[in-house]
Amino acid sequence: MSRPEIDPADFRQLLGRFATGVTVMTLHLPDGQPAGMTASSLASVSLEPPLLSTCIDHDAELYQALGAAPGYAINILEASQEAISRRFASKHLDRFEGIGYHTSPGGHPILDGVLAWIDCAPFATYPGGDHAILVGRVLRGGTTDGAPLVYFRGGYTGLTHG
Repeated sequence: MSRPEIDPADFRQLLGRFATGVTVMTLHLPDGQPAGMTASSLASVSLEPPLLSTCIDHDAELYQALGAAPGYAINILEASQEAISRRFASKHLDRFEGIGYHTSPGGHPILDGVLAWIDCAPFATYPGGDHAILVGRVLRGGTTDGAPLVYFRGGYTGLTHG
């Protein structure tokens, strides 16, 4: 007996009730140019070894580059960085134009003003429907004080402290 699958629009509505932080994955392309894309799927996988996962749509512009890269960085955006999230989610030709960044010890672009950054090395890739699940080994990172940029019900919001 087969069970009917949920309609994709209903599935999106359900998961829209799950608030997530917003990140930008960054790397250098083989020609040395910085590249990046917004990603809201980030999860801790393991403490020993330190692993995290991100999910990348097969149709994403950087899908092939991320799969072949020797490493990448995860930039966890701060509450004031909605414009950066939108830019890195767009089809902007040069997403780094006018955006301040520096290079991490692992050689990956780190956006100025982020709440945290994480250097990763590829650990494993798994199929996940129309996405690939990238598992990265955390090599190093850094944090600053501030509040996170949060995505909830199709829009950006912040956290309130009670």
